[in-house]
Amino acid sequence: MDVIASVKMYLNRMVDECGVGLKVLLMDRQTISVVSLVYLQSEMLQKEVYLFETMDNLTRMSESMKYLKCIVFVRPTQTNIDLLRQELIRPHFGQYHIFFSNIISKTDIKCLAEADEYEVVKDVNEFYCDFLAVSPHLFSINISNTYQGFKSWNQSSLQRTTEAIISVLLSLKRNPTIRYQSNSELCKRLAENIRQTIAREGSLFDFRKSSLNYSNSSDPSVPPVLLILDRKLDPITPLLNQWTYGAQLHELLTINNNRINLADVPGVKDMKEVVLSQEHDDFYQRNVYLNYGEICANIKQLMDEFQTKTKSQKKVESIADMKSFIETYPQFKKMSGTVTKHVTLIDELFRLISTHNLFEVSETEQELVCQSDHSESLKKVRKLITSDKIRDLDALRLAMLYALRFEKHSNNDNQSIAELLKKRGISDKQIKLASLVVNFAGTKRQTPITATELLSTDHVKSFTKKMIKGLKGVENIYTQHSPLIKEIIEDLAKAKLKEVLYPYLGTIQLREKPQEIIVFMIGGTTYEESCAVYELNKSLMGVKILLGGTTVHNFKSFTDELIHGSNPLGSGSPSFSDRNRIL
Repeated sequence: MDVIASVKMYLNRMVDECGVGLKVLLMDRQTISVVSLVYLQSEMLQKEVYLFETMDNLTRMSESMKYLKCIVFVRPTQTNIDLLRQELIRPHFGQYHIFFSNIISKTDIKCLAEADEYEVVKDVNEFYCDFLAVSPHLFSINISNTYQGFKSWNQSSLQRTTEAIISVLLSLKRNPTIRYQSNSELCKRLAENIRQTIAREGSLFDFRKSSLNYSNSSDPSVPPVLLILDRKLDPITPLLNQWTYGAQLHELLTINNNRINLADVPGVKDMKEVVLSQEHDDFYQRNVYLNYGEICANIKQLMDEFQTKTKSQKKVESIADMKSFIETYPQFKKMSGTVTKHVTLIDELFRLISTHNLFEVSETEQELVCQSDHSESLKKVRKLITSDKIRDLDALRLAMLYALRFEKHSNNDNQSIAELLKKRGISDKQIKLASLVVNFAGTKRQTPITATELLSTDHVKSFTKKMIKGLKGVENIYTQHSPLIKEIIEDLAKAKLKEVLYPYLGTIQLREKPQEIIVFMIGGTTYEESCAVYELNKSLMGVKILLGGTTVHNFKSFTDELIHGSNPLGSGSPSFSDRNRIL
């Protein structure tokens, strides 16, 4: 169940089915992200794709390019159908090979056929890539406005989420048994929508056993399990500072479609944006789930290796030396780019960690959510909130964690924390996020699985302190917290997940241990949870796990979700990340 391999397979088929010759790839804003996550532009050029256009630009094109074959890869939306109709009435290219990223209705196909008076359309296909393949075991839809008043779906998000999950299932050729979180109406609604779609499109889901190819499955008759969860189940994970490389980059610098914007980073002149891809960056692939200290050691090793090769490249004294240099230059240049990129990123991470006292902040966070000493936790939270060494963002983060962890304690404590936040200059709307997260997922909102149970010793590992030597000394990194999704998946893999909490949808109930598990988190997942799934894929022999979410959160995007979702009409106040935040 590798979503990157699945998307690449479809894209390769698109190009191959067009045959030889110059090609243009016509996409919409969503499919641009789908392609860019798994392919570099240089790789597409090698496949004779020399021009990339968007549907929005079609109406502004004046030049006719009949010598080009047009690969159309778009979502089957009404807007795209209308734009394609207009294009086929006055075609700019010689022929069109149309690929929709999801199921398209017969009515829309008939509409396109009627517009194709010049008979330039050679074929129309459904290639199921209506999602973002972030890593082999992680996919996202990249939508953030999920909730409407925290109790129900934003209707457009429900439809989009259903379509994306159906696309994932068709892409992987999986017809799963569905389970869902019982205390979430959103989970039940999504589960029902998925089942209805599978029933309606029965022919598409009638996979032959030979095509199922259940990896490492001793019994191919055991279907995969699709488990649908609600972010309200675990509001803690997206609130915490992170310490694995990928999660830390997303938390402090924000990864958007595998890209990080460095335009505002001090001292960076020639590298305004960097691409992070496990497919194309070996160093990132090897280190994405390692912690900060290990990354520091590994980047030093990479620099030492690069410096050694640099010295050897200077010795060009003969024809043989020149030949060797020319042969190794592409690899040398690639390594140079890798070193420059990751040194820049790690240097900026170090600057932010040092400047904003993130080690102490993170230690307090971990103790706050994993230990039970209220008075000591309150003392540390107050001390940090009054410190000018931490960011406003982290002061608010601590207030939200405290409000969740000690919800049943006196309101006076929360009010005193709110006053300290106000003295920092944090606005009343931002301060209200502490009560907002309690409304979202506090104990009164969580039955039968409560926030108190989430934070109990049953759901966290024992405290460990890891001494890790980095580039600039020895640092203590606290790794107490473990996302709740890890325990849920472990129970499901062992066939011990309680049906009263996570019932089956329909009459089919599995008694066997599943070999394949697809977990989808309504309200967004996180890189910490992705790391947990990565580790489970290695430790749970014979079980393959795929994780998906409406988006991949960091603290800022999660608070945006809370703000938008708190409005019963589905729209919220200006988002947290839109306000004047200082990294």
